[in-house]
This record gives sequence, structure tokens and C-alpha cells, in this order.
Amino acid sequence: MHYFVTGASGWIGSAVTRELLAAGHQVTGLARSDQSAATVRALGAGVVRGGLTDLAVLQAAAGDADGVIHLGFIHDFADFATSIAVDRSAIETFGATLQGTGKVLAIASGIAGLADGRPATEDDTDEGRHPRLANAEYLLSLEDHGIAPVVLRFAPSVHSTAGDHGFIRTIAQIARDRGVSGYIGDGTSQWAAVHREDAARLVRMAVEEPGPASVAHAVAEEGISARSIAEALAVRLHLPTASIDPADAAAHFGWMGMFFGQDFRATSTLTRQRYGWVPTGPTLLVDIAAGGYDVPVAA
Repeated sequence: MHYFVTGASGWIGSAVTRELLAAGHQVTGLARSDQSAATVRALGAGVVRGGLTDLAVLQAAAGDADGVIHLGFIHDFADFATSIAVDRSAIETFGATLQGTGKVLAIASGIAGLADGRPATEDDTDEGRHPRLANAEYLLSLEDHGIAPVVLRFAPSVHSTAGDHGFIRTIAQIARDRGVSGYIGDGTSQWAAVHREDAARLVRMAVEEPGPASVAHAVAEEGISARSIAEALAVRLHLPTASIDPADAAAHFGWMGMFFGQDFRATSTLTRQRYGWVPTGPTLLVDIAAGGYDVPVAA
């Protein structure tokens, strides 16, 4: 099968691209910059030049493929509304292009805002809590238009020791800058996590067997406490740990303060049953202890 992948040069996308190619599939990746194009080519994939706002490029590339895996997203928290709008336009473009073909359209999403006070499950829906989740709900509605939609909900930490640029890397850098590895309040808020290679394998399995409109949870660990994360980072970075008063979270953590004190737990029971997916990679705390977050990643 030939898949068009947005975000193919990114943290998750590059692992997905390798996984698909290793399974014998053909991949064409979207690349906005020369650097991204070189990264995608080095993986062994083809390249289409353009960005997420180049809708004609997206339309043509989707039309040439047997399926689309939309992992690209503009992570601009200063103008998140625009990021959501760009994402929605891309999904609409892919949907219109693939309408009536029965081809798979898989998109990246998350678990934030899905459930209060309990782990999120694959059956949970948006209910207007988060705009990115609303884009995922829109995708699922496209099943009635002859598309095989798959929503890929990734844990907030998709980790490994190979250069993670995500939330845990940011928390580690804040600890270096502040001279203390902090957690908010009593540190009992929890984040779900998954190893990057396990997540990539799930994406491949989900697009190979899409079936009816489906939601897949890339979640290996239901929840790791913020305090445990901070303590593990403190050991590796040779820093003390400290509780940060919730009132001071924004000043200490910056934009990360909006997330680190929240509970983002999730299960993947239905995902494992449906796809036979069994995560085998190291846990988040094992990757931290192995030195995966010891040094900053160059911008």
C-alpha cells in the first residue's frame, strides 16, 4: 500500500514512516523545508514539498495514495485557534479527496479533555471540551461518505531515548533552567505514556486494518504521576525536587503549567483487543533513568 504521511519528518511521523517501510509499504511524506525533505528521504520515503496550508498539494498527494496518515500539526500555543483551523482544513481536504473510495484517513489526536476524574477510554467523545477533539469527531462522521476514518489518540508522552522533543523534554529543560525539578501541588496528577516504537507499530496496524470508524489509543501506561516524573528527572539532572504552588505554576513552568498539573490518564483495552497490539517498549521512567532526557535537543 502507498500511504501519504504528513508530519513524516517529526518525532512520531518518522517512526511511523520507518515502520510502514519495514512492513513493505510505500510512503510519501509532506515536507515544508529542505531539512524536512532530507529527513524524509533519508528514511527511504518519497517527498512532496509543501505545508499544511497548501491544500492543492494535499489534495493531489492524497489522490495519488492508497491512504492518508495525517500526523502533522502546528504546535503554536500562542495562536492555537489558527492551528486548529489549519488542521480542520487539511482534514476536510483529505476527506473531500478520498470521498467514496473506501480508503483510510487516519489523523493524530490526543486524550486531553476527554474524561474528568477517570482514565479516558476509546468510547469517550469530545462533548465540546477541546477543539482538536472536535476535529477528530468530524473525521469520524466521514464514514458515511465512503471513507475509513481512524482517530489516533496519542498519550501526552510519546517517549524514547532517541531525542524526544515533546513535553517531557520541555519539563526537563525547565528543571535545568530553574535549578529544581518541580511538580505542581502534591504531584499526584498523572499522564499516560507510550514508547515511540510501540506507537508507530499501532499506527501501522490501525491503517492496515481500519474497518469501521475507529478510535485507537496509543497508550501503554495508564498514568505516571507528575511527582514520579519530576523525581526521575531530578536523579538524572542532579537537581533537588520541589512542589510548586498551583498559583505559581505559570510563572515557574510557563505554558507547560497549563498541562503538567492536569490528569491525562487513559486506557487502551479496546485498542489492544481490536488490533492485538501489545506494547513492549521501555516505560517512561525507564527511558528517563536511561538518560534519554539528560541533555537538551538542539533546536
